[in-house]
Amino acid sequence: MRTMPGAFLHPFAKPTRERFITITRGEGSLLWDADGNELIDAMASLWYCQVGHGRREIADAVARQISTIEAYSCFDPFTNAPADELAERIASLTPIPDARVFYAGSGSEAVDSAMKLARLTHVQAGHPERRLIISRVRGYHGTNYGGTSAQGLPLNKQGYGELLADVVQVPSDDIEALSILMAERSDELAAVITEPVQGAAGVYPPIDGYLAEARRLCDQHGALLIFDEVITGFGRMGTWFAAQHYGVTPDMTTFAKGVTSGYQPLGGVIVGATVRAALEADADFILRHGYTYSGHPAACVGALANLDIIEREGLLDAAVHLGSRLGSGLRALNADGTVDHVRGDVAIFGVQLHEHTNAMHVRDRMLELGVITRAIGTDTVTFCPPLVTTDEQVDRIVDALANALADVAGT
Repeated sequence: MRTMPGAFLHPFAKPTRERFITITRGEGSLLWDADGNELIDAMASLWYCQVGHGRREIADAVARQISTIEAYSCFDPFTNAPADELAERIASLTPIPDARVFYAGSGSEAVDSAMKLARLTHVQAGHPERRLIISRVRGYHGTNYGGTSAQGLPLNKQGYGELLADVVQVPSDDIEALSILMAERSDELAAVITEPVQGAAGVYPPIDGYLAEARRLCDQHGALLIFDEVITGFGRMGTWFAAQHYGVTPDMTTFAKGVTSGYQPLGGVIVGATVRAALEADADFILRHGYTYSGHPAACVGALANLDIIEREGLLDAAVHLGSRLGSGLRALNADGTVDHVRGDVAIFGVQLHEHTNAMHVRDRMLELGVITRAIGTDTVTFCPPLVTTDEQVDRIVDALANALADVAGT
């Protein structure tokens, strides 16, 4: 346990916090801290470590790339083989036909890129008035200014001054509200952006038919549909993308996290035919958007090695098995009245606690019992284990939650 505050200003933490747990090592779904305590990582760090920790195969691949050429700009006229190969690989996995891939360094950059590309698509198609981007309450779309503007989590928007114009939210599960707004501002619409499963708000799967109806409305009004799959992409839903799980194909998909399992920072946007047509129509048009590390070869090599493991070890099927066992355990706690209710789909869950049970206290007690969960607000704890988590480890996660709830209730 490190005692500070020191020079490191931590994200999503109190700047005055003095003590942090120092993670020193990981293997599979297990972690160890500086005091030697073993912890089950029931959150895949932050929704991303699909293949588990300590994968030497990925480390070796990245090291080989760095020893050859660590990085070089992919701005015109340059490219590199790993970036080209990974783009082809991702395009082959997405349900979006004839896809291309734009690279960023994170999910937040990916979301901002998708928002810019949506507006730019309409400009290039001769409709610069189409600027309006609609998102949903409870949505989490990263913390850059675009994603912050699109967030449906009010606390994350406070204190940052004026955000982007023409970015508005509708109630999360109210398809009629979305329909009405789109009809009222049809000529202004650029895009609708949504997480297929709203993750960071506490895990809220879509209500039946919502995503399909959003797709229909976007087609009706000439808007682009953007799926933010930063959390759900690359196996979490038992498919490569949640779009395949729910049977709805977007025009763009943002990705990050699971593409490398966190072994290297990488994000991006998968773009489909409508976006391509607008951007490629004028041979002299220059896409004046990009990042220093767009197409970073070491990050792309890490992603390729990660995807190899997911495929070779059958981790899409493993996600279904993991989710079935974890979901059964969590729902058993709900059935006996231990928790208020359980939300989730496939291998991602949110557990709503009873009123007056503080999620932070539950999180802290679970840490003492050797399991990492994430507290969302004061009433929800979430679970998103690596896809390599064993049955025994899943059972320990559920037992730790049950014991923590009993212990917290007794205080």
